[in-house]
Amino acid sequence: MHAEEPAMGGHAPPIPDSTLPGGEWSAAIAAELAEVLANTAINTEYRHLVVKCGRPALDAVPGQFFQLLCPQPAGEQPYLRRPMSLYGVDPDAGTVEFLYKIAGAGTRGLAMLHPGDRLDIMGPLGVGFSLDPAWKHIVAVGRGAGLATLAPLAKAARAKGMHVTAIFSARRPDLVLSVELFQSQGATVIPVTDTERTSGPAHVERLLRGLIAEQRCDAFFTCGSSRLMRVQQRLATEFGLRGQVAMEQQMACGIGLCFCCVRDFNVKGEIVHRRVCWDGPVFDILEAIP
Repeated sequence: MHAEEPAMGGHAPPIPDSTLPGGEWSAAIAAELAEVLANTAINTEYRHLVVKCGRPALDAVPGQFFQLLCPQPAGEQPYLRRPMSLYGVDPDAGTVEFLYKIAGAGTRGLAMLHPGDRLDIMGPLGVGFSLDPAWKHIVAVGRGAGLATLAPLAKAARAKGMHVTAIFSARRPDLVLSVELFQSQGATVIPVTDTERTSGPAHVERLLRGLIAEQRCDAFFTCGSSRLMRVQQRLATEFGLRGQVAMEQQMACGIGLCFCCVRDFNVKGEIVHRRVCWDGPVFDILEAIP
């Protein structure tokens, strides 16, 4: 979502420790007018947006997100900022990337941007994924826009010497995202689709059980499908594996003040309330309630 509000300057105070053990927060957040470098269609539904910006945006870690102040399409007035998960960051080039689907007034406004335009971005926000140095093989399972959220894991895992197997689900083969990105980082990618009848939970569970049997799954990372998350929760419990999920949720402020993104989590048998934008969006997979 996206808010029509003035640009904010300066840095926020340091962010306190997250409730997710090992989770990562960037040290500060700020709003800035980033320069649009590219805004191109990558298939019939998704577009790739690249902006040039400075710190603290360039300190973003996988799993975090930004709040974007989207341009106004003719006859429409987006009221709130639009939360957008990090698709990529290159501190050396000074760029941050987003992958988005045109679904409403805000994303229609984003599609109007051209190279040289300015976009008000605020972030980085939220708790990102964490990688245990002891892991050798991790499995990423995503569907739809969740594939964009998982994308930065490919580079981060490779930097830590981990191999990634990615199971990517979509309605059709042409809508499977991030395949080349993961493969460029040495990952194994297994696409599953509705049209090929390979994306059902039973088939994905067979794939995951095979990876576990081959000792190629030390932890799960997932986003975008409650059905597939339930499969991973069951397997994590059965085999004593760890996992993290990036939760998708309606947001307004993005900084924990409005409490509109509160969800229930099961923490050691007790139901607790957490703000997805502030306490997450990445959580322990066994605590998440679909």
